[in-house]
Amino acid sequence: MIDARTRPVGLLGWPVEHSRSPLIHNAAFASQGLPFCYVALAVEPEHIGAAVAGLRALGFAGSNVTVPHKEAVIPHLDVLSEAATAIGAVNTIVCWPDGSMYGDNTDAAGFLAPLLPQEHDLMGSEMVIFGAGGAARAAVYGLLTTFEPSRLTLAVRTPARAEALARDLAPHDAASALDVVPITEAGPAVASSRLLVNATSVGMTPHDTQSVWTTFEAHHLAYDLVYTPRRTRFLQLAEAAGAAIQSGLDMFVGQAAAAYVQWTGQTMPLDVVRRVLDGGVDASSDAEK
Repeated sequence: MIDARTRPVGLLGWPVEHSRSPLIHNAAFASQGLPFCYVALAVEPEHIGAAVAGLRALGFAGSNVTVPHKEAVIPHLDVLSEAATAIGAVNTIVCWPDGSMYGDNTDAAGFLAPLLPQEHDLMGSEMVIFGAGGAARAAVYGLLTTFEPSRLTLAVRTPARAEALARDLAPHDAASALDVVPITEAGPAVASSRLLVNATSVGMTPHDTQSVWTTFEAHHLAYDLVYTPRRTRFLQLAEAAGAAIQSGLDMFVGQAAAAYVQWTGQTMPLDVVRRVLDGGVDASSDAEK
């Protein structure tokens, strides 16, 4: 029941119509009897500063932030987490009781969540990330600070963008593991790597017959950050070659859970969230929320 005691949580994005975040957060709030509600807020880019100020003025507990606002919100916040500072983007805002606005990036935590049980296997191994956008930045930060890869190759179509990413995250690359190669020359790095991560939008519905990479081996762990469809062409090809696969849906749930605890002080009920996601939700979604 929504009443005057209910604290809203928002999603700042443009567009936000297909977001699944209201679905999972509201189901989680209801299951725990918490006085919160989650709403998707379509905010045009020129109004993002006013929207962030509005969170404070209207008593919001906080918000998520999705494209195209993850960088634009930063000047309007009071404090940033280490992860948000390193990645250069915010996907979670927390409105603290003293009126301060805290910006965090839970994408890295969400990305790592399904990999942590395999820490012994992944520690110090070679890895490849396809892409150099926002999702790739979160993945690179997470891998460098958790698994200390012996080599972390960014396989990209535009090397200049990946080289900028590598420079930005160099303070977290103690072993000088980062390398940049054109995707057309990524074959040797792929062959010797344990983990392959698709951090591009290639293969997302409605272009689900496409894959950023097509050649896999049984020793690979293929992780696609796209989760619509759940079994992307990238994952289908990897599984057919005998590789282990990991869906991006777990990253989506993991980043949501890391934000949820900051707003509510409670652990997100993941069993409830997964039941809701399995309940016939429309397949369309924006790229990150």
